[in-house]
Amino acid sequence: RPSSDAASNLNGAVALAARADLGAVGVAMHEDMSDRYIVAHRGTRVRKCHTSRRDAFKSIGSTPLARYDLQTGQIERFDDAPRRGMSRKLSVKPHFDQHAYLLKFHPGFNPEMITLAVSAGARGLILEGTGLGHVSKYCYDAVKKALKQDVPVFMTSQTIWGRVDMNVYVTGRDLLNIGVTPLEDMISETALVKLMWVLGQTRSPEKIRELMLQTVAGEITERSPIMEAA
Repeated sequence: RPSSDAASNLNGAVALAARADLGAVGVAMHEDMSDRYIVAHRGTRVRKCHTSRRDAFKSIGSTPLARYDLQTGQIERFDDAPRRGMSRKLSVKPHFDQHAYLLKFHPGFNPEMITLAVSAGARGLILEGTGLGHVSKYCYDAVKKALKQDVPVFMTSQTIWGRVDMNVYVTGRDLLNIGVTPLEDMISETALVKLMWVLGQTRSPEKIRELMLQTVAGEITERSPIMEAA
């Protein structure tokens, strides 16, 4: 396409992979609309926030890992960037199970979608709820049926920034009591991929919930800065 940024992004990606000593999988893209800097975003904390801007990719709830200066070739690592641990024992767990569903709640949402997902063989469900993590009360029965069939149900938020907190409002507390598991500030798309991986490791509903709440690759942060979306 005209004015492609592909070459700059590839240049930055290779430089960062080779020289930044990053112990994480990342996405290397423009930091802003200029052609000066390429930043590496942690793969589990990145989201495309614009259809066409050069800086369309943003780190959500965390800082980028590193910055590469296309003009000088200098690399700047940021504070939270993990380093490679060559002495660590490598454990490869490549198995994925695609029987995971991400359902976005919306006005007029039909709870039958939850039932249909379970009927189609879902072994885990992620509900992308509103705000702090909510779906309407008319969905309760479908959620209960899924849980009774040993299909764990998790909650993420449709918002870009912030984290799920289902203790604030009545519907959130209802869903907690029913058995829905909140996923803190995990990005919905990350949660879906992680659930596929978790389902590939175990068939136990309790173990699935346990693994989903364990931070494997920085997908859950300790806190959400209140000013990050400003």
